[in-house]
Amino acid sequence: MRKTLVVIITLVSTSVIGQEISESVKNFEHLLNVIDRVYVDSVDADDLVQSAIIGMLKDLDPHSAYIAAEDVKKTNEGLVGNFEGIGIQFNIFKDTIMVVSPISGGPSEKLGIMSGDRICTVDGENVAGIGIKNKGVGDRLRGKKGTEVVVGIKRRGEEKLIEYVIIRDKIPIYSLDAAYMATKDIGYIKINRFGRTTMTEFNQGLDTLYGQGMQHLILDLRGNGGGYLSTAIKLADEFLESKKLIVYTEGRNFPKDEKFATATGRVEKGKLVVLINRGSASASEIVSGAVQDNDRGIIVGRRSFGKGLVQKPYNLPDGAQVRVTIQRYYSPSGRCIQKPYDDYKDDYSTRLESGEFFHADSIDFPDSLKFTTPNGRTVYGGGGIMPDVFVPIDTSMTSDYYTNLLRKGVLYQFTLDYMDSHRDALTEKYKTIDEFQKRFEVDEKLLEEFVAYGEKKKVKYNDDDFKISEKPILNLIKSQFARNIWGTSAYFQIYNQINPDFLKAIEVINDGSFEKYKLSYK
Repeated sequence: MRKTLVVIITLVSTSVIGQEISESVKNFEHLLNVIDRVYVDSVDADDLVQSAIIGMLKDLDPHSAYIAAEDVKKTNEGLVGNFEGIGIQFNIFKDTIMVVSPISGGPSEKLGIMSGDRICTVDGENVAGIGIKNKGVGDRLRGKKGTEVVVGIKRRGEEKLIEYVIIRDKIPIYSLDAAYMATKDIGYIKINRFGRTTMTEFNQGLDTLYGQGMQHLILDLRGNGGGYLSTAIKLADEFLESKKLIVYTEGRNFPKDEKFATATGRVEKGKLVVLINRGSASASEIVSGAVQDNDRGIIVGRRSFGKGLVQKPYNLPDGAQVRVTIQRYYSPSGRCIQKPYDDYKDDYSTRLESGEFFHADSIDFPDSLKFTTPNGRTVYGGGGIMPDVFVPIDTSMTSDYYTNLLRKGVLYQFTLDYMDSHRDALTEKYKTIDEFQKRFEVDEKLLEEFVAYGEKKKVKYNDDDFKISEKPILNLIKSQFARNIWGTSAYFQIYNQINPDFLKAIEVINDGSFEKYKLSYK
């Protein structure tokens, strides 16, 4: 019981404890002692305290949170940029662990484990056909660096299982999904999070693209939910001239803190388009706001999420962690992007019902939330970044048949199954992703196989629906093939060919919009 009290007292003592809070702590301690002595059933004091902490933070804001001790490491893995394990991307396919691809530089790749391999045993334990889930795979294959695990792999063309003794190592988690040339002079980079390795990956992507003749850049932050504030500042610095304000933060017990660009930016010239949507939050909004407010580029897409709060982690004595909101951040024009807390519960349905996904003028910003950039552009606060160029969601190619294919994972599963027996033929025929992009087409035979596969998965073919959704279906089959052979960047290189946001970004770079907004890019 005393240990649990230490946790609570430590939590409230992260700020100066006034008389009122001190009395509340005494009341809480007294209540715990009463429950411990007289409650009708036995109770777990640690669980009670944990529930109290969660309830306390829940009453503050949507982003202050409690993380149990056993979850702290896993929660941080995505931002730290690595975990420890054997280094594979996998999918549970036909009740078997299938290697989608070994992670570049990881121990599995170094041993020669290949895409399409099936893991049937782990340390002598059968893991095929037992209904294993993702957690079960992680529990068996992840582990401390330097430890050993023996996997038995079934490979097409081999009668017996192949045994690999794998020494676990640190495995990188990448935050850059794609970097490729969209046209002869426009580069494209997609970032999925703002983590510890983001800037290294971004600069490697720039090196490649500049080497291929890039003059302008599309930065894709759609679906990027944020990450480290410091990484967002560093990324924004790449686009802005020296001494331009990037962001400033303020909190009740934290003075105003302004962050300015340095003279080291690598993308201060050339046209810049940033893609955002409802899934772009926090650090993504810092970068988008800095680019927009400094008249450096054009924001394309739909209104971002609206998270303008900064959290700081505080460790508790039992190894748990609380993340407490300590500041709000403001874009250079002085706007706070944070939306009202009440908007969190029904955000998607509210946007859908208002028509926001389809019409830019469905959002009515009051005058108090309107700000002006140095070049006279009107920008908005109070609930996300509003793009300069709005792109409505296109539902014209959506059908029940297409939706069912997606919901039941048929497109993805078909790719895995098909590649299992056709990988060698495809890689022999198409040596590079560029060659594949130009020459590969889904022919009638392949399409018949796909439709039959869907029928087996209980997705009934509908000819009228197929005609409506033919373009995205064929595009996704091709995109998934590309991903399976050349990786995630190749997937986006194919997928983006019919994506409205991406196509609008290309258009904006070429149609005189930068001159219209009086944006300097030379």
